[in-house]
Amino acid sequence: MDGSCLQFEENPIQDAISRIRFAPASNNLLISSWDTNLRLYDVDRSRLIFDASGEAALLDCCFQGESAAFSAASDCSITRYDLHSGMRENFGNHDDLATCVEYSNETGQVVTAGWDKKIKCWDSRSTKTLTAVNTVNTGVKSISLCGFASMVAVGDSVNIYDLRKFNKSFNSKCVEIQIECVRPYLDQGFAAGSTDGRVALKYFNPSDQNNDGYAFRCHPKAKRARHNFAAVNDIAFSPSTYGDFVTGDNKGYVTIWNAQSKKRVYEMPKFENSIASLSYSHGGQFLAVASSYTYREENELEMPPRIYIHEMDDKYIASFSTGSSK
Repeated sequence: MDGSCLQFEENPIQDAISRIRFAPASNNLLISSWDTNLRLYDVDRSRLIFDASGEAALLDCCFQGESAAFSAASDCSITRYDLHSGMRENFGNHDDLATCVEYSNETGQVVTAGWDKKIKCWDSRSTKTLTAVNTVNTGVKSISLCGFASMVAVGDSVNIYDLRKFNKSFNSKCVEIQIECVRPYLDQGFAAGSTDGRVALKYFNPSDQNNDGYAFRCHPKAKRARHNFAAVNDIAFSPSTYGDFVTGDNKGYVTIWNAQSKKRVYEMPKFENSIASLSYSHGGQFLAVASSYTYREENELEMPPRIYIHEMDDKYIASFSTGSSK
């Protein structure tokens, strides 16, 4: 597989990868996995610089600046880690699986969600200090932040909350697909990936109220005119190329698209596992791809989980053929 594979010689990843995230200002990569470990990998120096094991599978993670991180776990806990000292503390809890965690630079809040159908806002300055709670009608798979907006995937809709007035959602957009992930599109809107292989891109404030976005299927009809219904597990927008975003699905495909042209830019060679998570580095130089089983399909391959780092320069991109998205 093209791209360099991260090496974990002393403590290799033993179970499914749930999330990878590049740091906001460095090329350090945060990794959460079902083996209970939160890892921090220095991509520039190719070495593991932080590793903390826990008591339950980690289902999500996020940075708080460069020096701290949070995780959401299957034992309902939200944990905060000091990445310099190695100290950690129980930050809060849900009443069922804690599935999502995000940190807001704008407000200093930690936003979490879980299978208990609750979205919680916490004050990051102190542990177990709730500032707001909202209840939805189903368990939450995915949340994302964009400025003061919090986007929460609820079934086939995305509820949008203002972090400054979190008592109720100020907007809800039905995307008519069962959502697997939701990610911000700059400050213009969001992209949602579905369980059946589609992506919906919606705008917060469209100029034409009758045309607030579009949806497309990530892969055309395959053999015998059958569609590829692989779930879109993650989406990431490029910070360096306007409108470009990448999708990763449960069949191991990673594809880059352009939101303006509505066309496929290129597709990487198929990975050996499902694509569990994707992340661009802060400047867009690197794309990290987590190739890992996800426990979302009965017959899913269970090859050892791996993380690949792709350098997104013009020469690399030119090595792939282009095509259209439709």
